[in-house]
Amino acid sequence: MQTVNIRQLKTNPSTALAAARADDMVVVMNRDHPQALLVDLEQLGVPDLPAVRVALALALFRGGAVSAGFAARVAGKPLAEMLALLASQGLALTGEGRAAADEAHADLRRGRDWLAGGRGG
Repeated sequence: MQTVNIRQLKTNPSTALAAARADDMVVVMNRDHPQALLVDLEQLGVPDLPAVRVALALALFRGGAVSAGFAARVAGKPLAEMLALLASQGLALTGEGRAAADEAHADLRRGRDWLAGGRGG
């Protein structure tokens, strides 16, 4: 197990991520007190990591932290499949405000392109 302070994490996050990938975990310290754990998902050893990624994506989207497109990337799913999954969970695909609506329209456009054969997503 390694430790990293917040300043080191801000300065070079890739070093902390590499350490989490190589070791079991990295403890993030805030003024000499443990604040957080950084764990590489591959190191968790869960039997169905793709399902964990989908659950994480759903939770992040449901909480309003990410867009549908970002949730699709977290889940490792094509956008069209993620949109269908979100809809099947009864989650509204748009949030509050014009920016959320514009982002939702862009996500839908990418989904339509993917369905049409562009497969970019």
